[in-house]
Amino acid sequence: MYLRSVSLAFAAALGLSAQEPAPDPAPSAPAQRTEAASPDDFVVAVGTRIPLSMINSVSTKTAVSGERVYLESVFPILVNGHVVIPPGSYVAGTVTEVKRPGRVKGRGELYVRFDSLTLPNGVTRDFRARMGSLDGRAPETLDKSEGKIKGEGDKAGDVRTVGEATAAGATVGGLAGAAAGHAGLGAGLGAAAGATAGLVGVLLTRGPDAILAKGTTMEMVLDRPLQFNTADIDFRNSMPRAQSSDGPGPQPSRKLQTTKRWPLL
Repeated sequence: MYLRSVSLAFAAALGLSAQEPAPDPAPSAPAQRTEAASPDDFVVAVGTRIPLSMINSVSTKTAVSGERVYLESVFPILVNGHVVIPPGSYVAGTVTEVKRPGRVKGRGELYVRFDSLTLPNGVTRDFRARMGSLDGRAPETLDKSEGKIKGEGDKAGDVRTVGEATAAGATVGGLAGAAAGHAGLGAGLGAAAGATAGLVGVLLTRGPDAILAKGTTMEMVLDRPLQFNTADIDFRNSMPRAQSSDGPGPQPSRKLQTTKRWPLL
């Protein structure tokens, strides 16, 4: 009887233990997030200035809206100690607007936009960028707020043209008047005729065109970041080449040129 009672008590204890809920497992440590920037990313920041040199030449005399402009980089751009944009990288741009210089007033104007970059290994990035500075040798000026290149004015040249024509007319008129016995009258009439001829020459001639000559240097300013990875900036298999923009660069100011624009009397 005693053994039976012990057995029943033991069975009851086992039943109670089986009904007790199992304890909750200990909470696991939160998973660590690994969303940091990849160490293989190289970002050329907004506002970076990239020195470029013109491969072709563009002038308000012949250019039209939509004409392409071709340039190449002339100085390495580094990010985190790595060359990301090496010299010899190509940049393509577009002439967005052309304005010819006027016959009486107004300067030639070019609007240029930069569109794409191609590294020596063929990796390409599309973007929109503006011109930040222009070759100091160039007679043209850059309106940085609008990205507009203005040709030089030639008011001094116009005044010189009229003055030279007037002086030449006075000389010729004076000689003719002296032969007829009226030197003073001849000089006055000749001067008036010369001034008129010089003024007509100025009115029929346009001012200097705005020109971006082959070899002209400038700076491109990025308006958005350019991102590359390690494979993008692997230039080990890139073919070495000579610079294609090796040219004479900007011509001297056309204000220094002494070409006559008035007809000979």
